[in-house]
Amino acid sequence: MDFSFTKEQESLRQEVRDFLEAKVRDGEFQVKSNGWVESHSQKFSKDMSSRGWIGMTWPKEYGGHERSYIDRAIVMEEMLTYQAPIGFHFLADRQVGPAIIHFGNDEQKKTYLPKIINADISIAIGLSEPNAGSDLVSVKTTAIEQGDFYIINGQKVWTTGGHRADYIWCLVRTDLNAPKHKALSEFIVDVKTPGITIRPIINMAGIHSFNEIFFEDVKVPKENLVGPKNRGFYQLMAQVDYERAGLERLMQNYPLFKNLVEYVKNEKRNGKALSKDPFIRNKLAELEVEYQIGRLFCYHVAWTLSQGRIPNYEAALCKAFCTQFEQRLSDAATSVLGLYGQLMPGSEYAPMDGDAADSYLWSVSYTIQGGTLEVLKNIVATRGLGLPVAKS
Repeated sequence: MDFSFTKEQESLRQEVRDFLEAKVRDGEFQVKSNGWVESHSQKFSKDMSSRGWIGMTWPKEYGGHERSYIDRAIVMEEMLTYQAPIGFHFLADRQVGPAIIHFGNDEQKKTYLPKIINADISIAIGLSEPNAGSDLVSVKTTAIEQGDFYIINGQKVWTTGGHRADYIWCLVRTDLNAPKHKALSEFIVDVKTPGITIRPIINMAGIHSFNEIFFEDVKVPKENLVGPKNRGFYQLMAQVDYERAGLERLMQNYPLFKNLVEYVKNEKRNGKALSKDPFIRNKLAELEVEYQIGRLFCYHVAWTLSQGRIPNYEAALCKAFCTQFEQRLSDAATSVLGLYGQLMPGSEYAPMDGDAADSYLWSVSYTIQGGTLEVLKNIVATRGLGLPVAKS
C-alpha cells in the first residue's frame, strides 16, 4: 500500500507553506491554537481564492477547480498547522457549497457557488436549537408558506460566525403534521432580512464565536428553498458527513502539541530535564501515535470522497477518534505544565502564552459540536458494524 503523495501534491504543500510563512512574516495573523475559529479575514480568504484554494473540488462550470479531495486535504492540513484565519469562507467551502451542488437548482448554483469561491459572501450554519442539538429532527423553528414567501419563526443556537455572515443556512420545519423526518426543509436566508436578531454567546475561553439567532416573522422568498420541500432531513444526513470528515477535527489545537514538545525539550524542573521524565516521554509518545492515526483517518475520508462516495460511518469514526485526541492533548499539556498551565493568555507567567489553558477550555466542546461522541459511536455501530438499532 502506497501512502506517499505525488510530486505535484508535495509541490502544492510547499506552495501553501510559502504562502502562509509570508503571511505570518507580514503580521497578518499569529499562529495559536483555535486561531482558525477565532479569526476572520475576508482579505485572507480572497488571497486563497486567487490561488484556487476555495472550491477546489467543485465543478469548473461554477468557478471550481475539479481538483482531488487529497489536494484539498493537503491545503487544509497546512492551513490548520498555521491556524490561518479561514473563518470567512470555511463553512461555505466545507459543507454549504457541496450541499448546493448536490441539492440546489441551477439558479442557486449560478448565484451562490461563484460568490463562495470568490470569497464574496460568508455563510453560517443554522441547525441546532435550544432543544435540538444532536437530535436535529426535533427542531421547532417553522417556515410556513404564505404566497410567494415562507414565514420563518423560531430560534437557532450555537451558530458559529453568525454575527459576521451574510447568509444563514437554515434547517426548519415546513410541515407541522407530518412525521419529524418528513417535515424539515433547508433554506438560504439573508441575515439582513427584517425580523432577524443575532445575540452573542461568549464561550468559557472568553471568545465570541457562537451566537443565538432569533427569527420573528422573517419573509424568505420561495426560491431560497434548497431541494424539495420536506426533504431537508435526508439532505442534511449527507451534509453532516462533510462536517465531520475534515482535519479540523484533529488539528484545532495543533500549535499546542508542537509547542509542548519544544517546551519539554528545553525546560527543566527541580534541576531535571523534562525530556527525561518517563511519564512525560510516554505521554508525548502516546499523543504522537494517536495524532498520526488520526491523520490517516482524515486522509482515508478524503480518499473515500475521491472515490465518489460520501463518507458516512468513516466520517463518524474519524471525528470520534480525532476529537478525543484533541481533548487528551489539552489534558496532557495542562498536566505537564503543572499549575502554570492553568494561566490564561496575557499572563506574564503563562507558558506558551496560555495556549494550554485556552485550549483546555475550548476542548470541552470538541466532542459535542458536529455530533456528540455518543451519536457518532451509534453510527459506527449500526452503519459500520451492521449492529441492530438499539430500542430505548
